[in-house]
Order: sequence, then C-alpha cells, then structure tokens
Amino acid sequence: QVQLVESGGGLVQPGGSLRLSCVASGRIFSIGYMGWYRQAPGEERDLVARIIENDSPKYSDSVKGRFTISRDNAKNTVYLQMNSLKPEDTAVYYCNADILSRYGGNVYSYWGQGTQVTVSS
Repeated sequence: QVQLVESGGGLVQPGGSLRLSCVASGRIFSIGYMGWYRQAPGEERDLVARIIENDSPKYSDSVKGRFTISRDNAKNTVYLQMNSLKPEDTAVYYCNADILSRYGGNVYSYWGQGTQVTVSS
C-alpha cells in the first residue's frame, strides 16, 4: 500500500512564505509525475505545479515566479516553496504522484489528504 502525506500548511500573512512537503511511503519501485494541486471552497481542484524527471517544472500562471516545486527522489518527497503569498492562494493543497510499486507492474495515481494554507492578515 502506498500513502502520500502532506505537511507544512498553516496560517501566514500576505507576503509571507510557507514550504509544503509531501512524502510517499509504502511499496514504491519508482515515482514519475509529482504535482501539487489546490482547491478553494466552492471551486474545482486546480494544478499549481508539477515536476517530472528529465523535464522542466511547470507552473500555473497564477503562481509563476512565486512558487517553486522540487523533489528529492532518495526521500520520495516533493516540496512546494511558496513565497509572496496572497489571500487568493488560500486553499487546501494536495499532492499527487504516479507510482510504480513493482517492476513490471502498473502505475497508479495517488493523492494525499491535503493541507490547509490560509493567507490572511
């Protein structure tokens, strides 16, 4: 069984920073796609940033230049560094990863439980 667990959310003032982490655990052979999404109340879940090995990270226009996604393959972890936070960044942030549990098996997409980020003065 595979689990994704996010951490690092919280309350921050506008202009502040937070760093989210998402650790994958369980039976893992390899991880391909890793991404961060967010969902505000009453809205759909949207892609914030994604990272794939041997490819440049991609960001939504709303966070480009402020957020940075990175990964540590040795730790099965993806990070989201969020700077210059705005009230409109307030949402539940979810990580998503495509994981192969064994060689020759199938790749499955997994989601974390989400972590709340609130930007308010």
